[in-house]
Amino acid sequence: MAAIDQLPPLRDVIATHELSARKSLGQNFLLDLNLTAKIARQAGDLTGCDVLEIGPGPGGLTRGLLSEGARKVLAIEKDMRCMPALAEIEEAYPGRLQVINGDALEVNPLTHLTPPIRVAANLPYNVGTELLVRWLTPKKWPPFWQSLTLMFQKEVAERIVATPGSKAYGRLAILAQWRADARIVLHLPPGAFTPPPKVSSAVVHLDALETPRFEADAGTLSRVVATAFNQRRKMLRSSLKSISPDIEDRLVAAGIKPTDRAEVISLEAFCALAREVAKT
Repeated sequence: MAAIDQLPPLRDVIATHELSARKSLGQNFLLDLNLTAKIARQAGDLTGCDVLEIGPGPGGLTRGLLSEGARKVLAIEKDMRCMPALAEIEEAYPGRLQVINGDALEVNPLTHLTPPIRVAANLPYNVGTELLVRWLTPKKWPPFWQSLTLMFQKEVAERIVATPGSKAYGRLAILAQWRADARIVLHLPPGAFTPPPKVSSAVVHLDALETPRFEADAGTLSRVVATAFNQRRKMLRSSLKSISPDIEDRLVAAGIKPTDRAEVISLEAFCALAREVAKT
């Protein structure tokens, strides 16, 4: 395995700093530096970009991002035990890595980053979906990020790129595909990680669109979609009756059969329904 920099192999780093992965933090470490560099390349051309990384752990992906030319990496790590290992990377790449010991759900990264900004992370399983939803639903669009390159459990990745009619199709697919181009770019087996998780993983790449794919009020669309999929086995005229007293008329006006179920409704149709619901 070819080295990507002059730093020690990750197995040595983990042994030196006694960094056993903690299930409570959703940690599963990637030790193959060629693989972390490959993930970094899925984020696109990083030269001239600041990169936000969540949960760097011992720094495998961090090293990949830096070796692939990121102008700066801001790494937010909750586990204090990882700080010495990340400090060694910071020293090896002077002026290009900033590490914050904190909770990614509480830290505002924007005070430390300069556009253009990309996000690349092997997200901790326990906060991955929540972070993605936050990044997809800011108050203003376009967002602070140009792209997201994120590792999830395979099941979550499939939900992000799912199409109508599939079991994985739901709110996450609508949120992602309304405002971004989303695709799975890499699959990883459990054996790629230490310790191996019980499930396979996948890397999803999302490119932000300048404007949403179809016109709709973000709050209304989110409410309609969440309500529809909360009772996905029901016909829409039943599952959405709390949205509007004349929901059947609004469904028909949006070109949707009131007897249809949420899982067969396209993104475009959901946006049309959100526009109808928003009418006074």
